[in-house]
Amino acid sequence: MTDKIGIDSYREGHKYDFGGGGDGSGEDGFIKEQDRLLPIANVGRIMKQILPPNAKVSKEAKETMQECVSEFISFVTDEASDKCHREKRKTVNGDDICWALATLGFDNYAEQLKRYLQRYREQEGERANQHSAGNVPEGKEETSTYRGELHSSLSLGRFERCKSIW
Repeated sequence: MTDKIGIDSYREGHKYDFGGGGDGSGEDGFIKEQDRLLPIANVGRIMKQILPPNAKVSKEAKETMQECVSEFISFVTDEASDKCHREKRKTVNGDDICWALATLGFDNYAEQLKRYLQRYREQEGERANQHSAGNVPEGKEETSTYRGELHSSLSLGRFERCKSIW
């Protein structure tokens, strides 16, 4: 079966049970809808971060965004997974996700994610060096703030970019 944009929604190993039937153990090969979707509380929290403090987000808007972002993540991850399968690898990594984003036409996201990965890997390398040299005081674990910086930069104008994509 193919959906409106030509995506094979019944690819090998990707069966969805939207009826809520079954016990959710995965023994029948189906993935429950709630396991396929991002948690709605997280989606709502991210949506509220870009809006003015007094703005409200309807349940319907949260559910719609939950469906969209979950499908987008599945779409990109499936492309990256196919690449790994062709290359006979079992682990999807950040570079595979960047490749998938670029291949699917999301070049702006791929470039931002590549920069994030580079900085993240640099910070992780520095952290590993500090730990091996014993330079981090006990109980004073260094934390990366880049994730928050990336989120803030991605939030700015996010809806404008999304409008042009969808």
